[in-house]
Amino acid sequence: MNGNILIIGSTNTDMVIKTKKFPIPGETILGGQFLMNPGGKGANQAVAAARLGGRITFIGKVGNDVFGIQAKHTLQSEGINTDYVYDDETLPSGVALITVDGEGENTIVVAAGANASLDSKDIDKSIKAFTNADLVVLQLEIPLATVEYVCQLAYEQGKRVLLNPAPAQILSDELFQKIFVLTPNNSEAELLTGIRVVDEPSAYAAALKIKNRGVKNVILTLGAAGAYLLSDTYSGMIASPKVLPIDTTAAGDVFVGGLAVALSEGETLVHAVSFANHAAALSVTKMGAQISAPFRKELMLEKQILPETLINR
Repeated sequence: MNGNILIIGSTNTDMVIKTKKFPIPGETILGGQFLMNPGGKGANQAVAAARLGGRITFIGKVGNDVFGIQAKHTLQSEGINTDYVYDDETLPSGVALITVDGEGENTIVVAAGANASLDSKDIDKSIKAFTNADLVVLQLEIPLATVEYVCQLAYEQGKRVLLNPAPAQILSDELFQKIFVLTPNNSEAELLTGIRVVDEPSAYAAALKIKNRGVKNVILTLGAAGAYLLSDTYSGMIASPKVLPIDTTAAGDVFVGGLAVALSEGETLVHAVSFANHAAALSVTKMGAQISAPFRKELMLEKQILPETLINR
């Protein structure tokens, strides 16, 4: 394992309003704090993985505008290789409108912009990025056809693929058979399986249904409860540390970033999930998306809940 991670996905500018409660349809309410932060599931996962010690190359697309310039600058400032982040001359950069309530829960609406134009031609221009990658990470904020193209390419090259199936949509068995790890949350798992995940037995049933469609390993992320792992050698819940949540935005992305780093360093799936749980738990104690991603040294402060092999790095 060489620790090199290739992440392909979206980059957005997040516009966040903190409020006591979510508005109901047709209602106008007064919010509180406003923040404008870099985001996008792909970029969030790239920043999280970089802060946790991964060597990251990012493939994506931005508009030829101030948001796109800032997005590339932010990735570069985190030590991420942006040689394969392309400019779209017609579409604007992606944006996301986020509302965070008094319990730390959030609602998100995304305008994809240039993310929607990332296609197979862009991937072909980026073929060198696959050479040294130990792990390829994807989400679904870019076109599904591009995701399928990348998975086929990675599969042919013998690369492991970690797919975060968010935002939720129906996926084919052909795609599933090329996935090393799939990381749905409970609502995404329900869309993929028709099973409502409410406890450990239903988590097992949903994970098994996905695995039987060809995915090698399934990890259901279940928020504060932790994650359910189903692999050929392990089946069960892996608990998350208990924290007081302030903002859950991008917690799932931090989980994926942490998981990718641990796997790229040769950790077992159980240890990798434990590491990812801890990283995600720390992220919800801060506001924002990328800015809430913890650094590896922060995780080292609570050694008792981390795998010994990860502590000693």
